Amino acid sequence: MKIGFVGLGNMGAPMARNLLNAGHVLHVFDVSASAVQALVEAGAQAAVSPKAASAEAECVITMLPAAAHVKSVLTGDDGILAGIARGVAIVDSSTIDPASVKAFAALAQQQGNAFLDAPVSGGTGGAAAGTLTFMVGGSVEAYERVKPVLSAMGGNIVHCGDTGTGQVAKICNNLVLGITMAGVAEGMALGEALGIDPKVLAGIMNTSTGRCWSSDTYNPFPGVIDAAPSSRGYTGGFGTDLMLKDLGLATDAAKLVRQPVFLGALAQQLYQAMSTNGAGKLDFSSVIRLYRRDDAAT
Repeated sequence: MKIGFVGLGNMGAPMARNLLNAGHVLHVFDVSASAVQALVEAGAQAAVSPKAASAEAECVITMLPAAAHVKSVLTGDDGILAGIARGVAIVDSSTIDPASVKAFAALAQQQGNAFLDAPVSGGTGGAAAGTLTFMVGGSVEAYERVKPVLSAMGGNIVHCGDTGTGQVAKICNNLVLGITMAGVAEGMALGEALGIDPKVLAGIMNTSTGRCWSSDTYNPFPGVIDAAPSSRGYTGGFGTDLMLKDLGLATDAAKLVRQPVFLGALAQQLYQAMSTNGAGKLDFSSVIRLYRRDDAAT
């Protein structure tokens, strides 16, 4: 297929590469000229704007930081809706609020384009490996049309329901992720303070009832899991500021439906403290630094 791809950041770039590897023809746009050039060298064609990236596309994919960026890319004078042909589906893999998704879908529908929210889980590693989970909201017909494209970038493509439900799934998942990471950090730090070897403690947790992804795959204690960001100075993972953003989306959405999120609100404050202290770019597992006593952890 001819695909327009807008947003070539840490997630978007490897996703676009997997589409190229699957044989699709890509027209790509990003505000970073170097990001575009890297994809051109991999076989993509550069576009001067989102409008140009969409002009000949049979499907358009966006991967952007926030709802404001999605709105600008969609509705600007050189935006996607100014260049896309009628009937072409727009797939937004950004993580944004469900209300914005519904508003963007309504704008797209006015000119005959389906808009699907398809946020992802799996991180930069999953993006590079093509094993992402896509949580897709939209009509069944539109979902079936874009599923083959998404399958080139992910190993688990799930239709969550109507427009916006993909984002609901994503923010609920990341709400749990933020809470469990803080819980594992608290437990690991307590174990260290009480004198148990962190690797021994992690091994017990990972074969007992405390087992979770935050412990057995992404443990926040340095040296416990070699491949985790905690073992490389909390670099190259899912940033604290991104987790803070997602928890904000969850707590804001909860307010709209008057649903309590007691632990989510507390977790949000923990990551806010990390961000305020200058750790916003570090992986979110660095939240353990709020608990550890040694000077190297501060």
